[in-house]
Amino acid sequence: MLGEMHDLIHEFPDLVGKIDAMRESDVDFAADMDRYDALDERVRRLEELGTPVADETIEDLKKERLLLKDRLYARLQSEASAIAS
Repeated sequence: MLGEMHDLIHEFPDLVGKIDAMRESDVDFAADMDRYDALDERVRRLEELGTPVADETIEDLKKERLLLKDRLYARLQSEASAIAS
């Protein structure tokens, strides 16, 4: 869907508190979040404005965003597991 929100708050609403806490306490997590947010904004802008761009370019950006989202989610899960232990 064009212009669909993919920020982590929309993707993982049940983890909002954990996302905020990790963004505040973990510099590496915060940097990855910043990269993710910038990628998400770029993809949405390209889609919404209909900016001429090769299909491969937008797909590469989406793949990069997905890989980064998976990495962030894995870190959120590992942090939750560490706390539960």
